[in-house]
Amino acid sequence: MFRHVVMFKWNDDVDDAHVQAVTDGLNSLPAAIAQIVDYRHGRDVGVSGGNYDYVVVADFASQDDFVVYRDHPVHQRVIKDSIAGRIAERAAVQVDLAD
Repeated sequence: MFRHVVMFKWNDDVDDAHVQAVTDGLNSLPAAIAQIVDYRHGRDVGVSGGNYDYVVVADFASQDDFVVYRDHPVHQRVIKDSIAGRIAERAAVQVDLAD
């Protein structure tokens, strides 16, 4: 299993309606990209200070399947339309869970 985790801190001007639009866009990805094995995402619940605002955790059968997702036009459109230019910080990691 190959896991991709990405976290965002939104720009100060990103409102709840925009975060919902991001959520809706991300919700569309599993139906559009067959290589996604499991896909979870959502807002930080605010239990601890200093956290990122939003996380995506995506699982794939292989690194190659992740690359298909990463470069897929529907995924790229969600990034372009809803995420790019609206984040103050981004952190990501990919890990092979077979190790």
